[in-house]
Amino acid sequence: MISKFIHYFRFSSIIILLFIVSIGYSQSIQDIQNLKVDELSDAQIEQLIKRAESSGMNEMQLEAMARERGMPASEVAKLRQRIESLKSGNSEVTAGKSTGRNNQREVLDAEMQQNVFDSLRQSDPYYDLSPQQKKIFGYTLFHNQELNFNPNLNIPTPENYILGTGDQVLVDVYGASQAAFDMTVSPEGKILIPNIGPINIGGASVESARLRVKNALGQIYSGLKGPNPNTFLQLRVGNIRSIQVTMAGELNKPGTYTLPSFANVFNALYLAGGPNEIGSFRNIQVYRDSKSVGQVDVYDFLVNGNQKGNIVLQDNDVVIVPPIQTRVELEGPVRRPGLFEVKGDENIHDLLAFAGGFKSEAYKELVTVKRTTDQNLRVDNIFNKDFDSFSIKDGDLFVVGSILERYDNRVQVSGAVFRPGEFAISDEMTVQSLIELAGGLRGDAFSERATLYRTNPDFTMEVLTLDLGAIISGNAVDVPLMREDILSIPSKYDLKEEYYVQISGEVNRTGVFQYAKNMTVGDLITKASGFKESASSANIEIARRVKGEVGGEIAKIFTVSIDEDLKITEAEREIILEPFDHVFVRKSPGFQEEKIVYVEGEVFYPGGFTLEKRDERISDVLKRAGGLNNYAYPKGATLIRRTEFFKTKTEENIKLEQLESLHRNIIREDEIENAEAEGKLLERIDDRMALLLHEERKTNEELKQSDSISEDKYQFLGEEDSTVMEVATRDKELIGIDLMKILSQPGSKYDLILQEGDVISIPKELQTVRMRGEVLYPTTARYDMSRGFRNYISRAGGFTEQARKSRAYVVYANGDVHRTNKFLFFNFFPKIEPGAEIIVPQKPKREPMSVQAWIGIASSLATLGILIDRISN
Repeated sequence: MISKFIHYFRFSSIIILLFIVSIGYSQSIQDIQNLKVDELSDAQIEQLIKRAESSGMNEMQLEAMARERGMPASEVAKLRQRIESLKSGNSEVTAGKSTGRNNQREVLDAEMQQNVFDSLRQSDPYYDLSPQQKKIFGYTLFHNQELNFNPNLNIPTPENYILGTGDQVLVDVYGASQAAFDMTVSPEGKILIPNIGPINIGGASVESARLRVKNALGQIYSGLKGPNPNTFLQLRVGNIRSIQVTMAGELNKPGTYTLPSFANVFNALYLAGGPNEIGSFRNIQVYRDSKSVGQVDVYDFLVNGNQKGNIVLQDNDVVIVPPIQTRVELEGPVRRPGLFEVKGDENIHDLLAFAGGFKSEAYKELVTVKRTTDQNLRVDNIFNKDFDSFSIKDGDLFVVGSILERYDNRVQVSGAVFRPGEFAISDEMTVQSLIELAGGLRGDAFSERATLYRTNPDFTMEVLTLDLGAIISGNAVDVPLMREDILSIPSKYDLKEEYYVQISGEVNRTGVFQYAKNMTVGDLITKASGFKESASSANIEIARRVKGEVGGEIAKIFTVSIDEDLKITEAEREIILEPFDHVFVRKSPGFQEEKIVYVEGEVFYPGGFTLEKRDERISDVLKRAGGLNNYAYPKGATLIRRTEFFKTKTEENIKLEQLESLHRNIIREDEIENAEAEGKLLERIDDRMALLLHEERKTNEELKQSDSISEDKYQFLGEEDSTVMEVATRDKELIGIDLMKILSQPGSKYDLILQEGDVISIPKELQTVRMRGEVLYPTTARYDMSRGFRNYISRAGGFTEQARKSRAYVVYANGDVHRTNKFLFFNFFPKIEPGAEIIVPQKPKREPMSVQAWIGIASSLATLGILIDRISN
């Protein structure tokens, strides 16, 4: 009974706790109109988002509720900006969760949001501070998770350490006499030494306590005394005592704290969270026995590293942090802008020292201060000479300006000079002297026209056109320069289209090449890495652009022949290429690439065979393969041929594979180096392979475009015809052949001419028949010449209810297809042969006629009946 009551009490406590938490969350959301966004830390913004989500609201709904409850539009905008800035740390995250989303998406969003907040915590050690708190100089000192002010207890006890109640005192006597004592200071401040009695050391330093203990032990160990002692004493502190310190005033966590007796003021301030937003960092007081014993200035530690007032605390000390008296703000290009606490005798120089000084872009001659008076606001200018004498007032806002983004003595030159850029203007500098300073004109400079851009005092632009050639030669007056002048000297090539020539066809490297004067066709072919083996050096065609032609001529065509070894000839020199010429190198008429067909199956010599002539037929290749062996089944022979969708290897790809094979076979194994000739060959192969890789990428792009064009003719097939589409775009297809007639009548219409990649497949004698499609039990049966179509269907269990018997067909071993014929009400099924496959298709699905269709038919019949009735009457 008691256990049940305890279980019920725990369950009720959990329910009540959850209810209280939910009320707290709801209350915090309901009071959103009173929020000051600038006073919220990133962690508080995160909690606000999570509480809104727990109430079923997303961010947009949260903003809408805030506006409805009277939150100012400016605060709503700040809230939206803070949320967006929080979530833009790594990725765009949608934090809102609408009730319509599925649970999986909500969990995913929560995990992504949690990852963003985790990353923010890791990147910002002051994640839990508000922007206002981060601006206060010194505030982050006691909130840095990486900074620890805990006292070091592993160092030797200082000689000036004051002993007190609870300290462990260890005394070692060594020398002529030896002894060890382990004592603890009593609440009365005494330690008890055996055979000596109590000794009062409370409130004494370690050094004083050592002398007292030595004098007391001298009564027993006489060797401790005298000018030449032979016994010695060491006193040290073991476990130190704990003290209690009261932290009061403007602290984040005021209270009474238990600290080690080594602790100082900074240790206590760290535990108390440091001064709060209105707490002083400059006048922290330490009281002992109602008397002031120290004053801490945190700024002195932060700026100078001075811990003068950071005294060691004692039991029952009181540390008081009073409110600030004077706090000012410093903005602009300084090293540490923010809020600073200033003492009465400090000036602007001290304030700038706290801020780390001016940045390089700061305007140091003038600082603007905005301050409050009894009735309104006021702005004052403080010049550099008054920084020492200006009196700082609480609430002042000091603004440091930036230097102007303008140059006092700059001129610029761009374009066809050797050193374009910015230069300092000197007295009486002219255009010619600026060009000399920039290294002079380049050879491609267009000196007949240059442009000088000049900025007028009213910031309008003025353009001066200059003839640099005349100025440099002294035939024109040189132009004096002014501040911010920009001299632009164009290049000859900037004023005309870039010249090039192009080559296509049977060369190793097609494309566009740089044009050069006096370039011939042979020069261009040399740049294109020479002829391919298939190229013809005769009838090379040059297409040249036509200018000013209105008679309909598009291009001028020239034909030239050059030496196949690229030797220089007079005929070649007679035709000089011009810009934009396009050279076409044709394939040699007598060049034929190797074409291979394959014979597989029951022949004496299966494998690949190179076609000897263009009209070579099946019978010719079978003769070269040794003919059929004793196990061949001629009726099942098929021809497999590539379609236009077959992905053939490009010429570049084939050459690349050949070069890779050559490369592998040249490299020697073990530790033997290649011969010099082999090394040079490897270098040439590497260069050629790099070139072929580039050409292969270009060819592959062209093939992709051609493939997409080839498939366009089948785009009329919809999704319902996906099977037909798949069949239509296969890369290989079977062609039914009658091998018996081919062998008996070589060269006849049955004996097909072979193409590259053809595969002649001759199977063994087949002994089975397959049944597929709409049969009850699709299976494969042994062939029996006495059985017909229906008998094989029976062996497969018969037709299904969805079978379309009249459309059944047979696929024979050689790829031929015969369908079922119908005459009146009778089906005449195909003959079955070894290796055949019976296919029974499915009846097409018929949609039942809708009610609207029946009504339409009935209406039509009624109308027809009325019409017939009227005609008959």
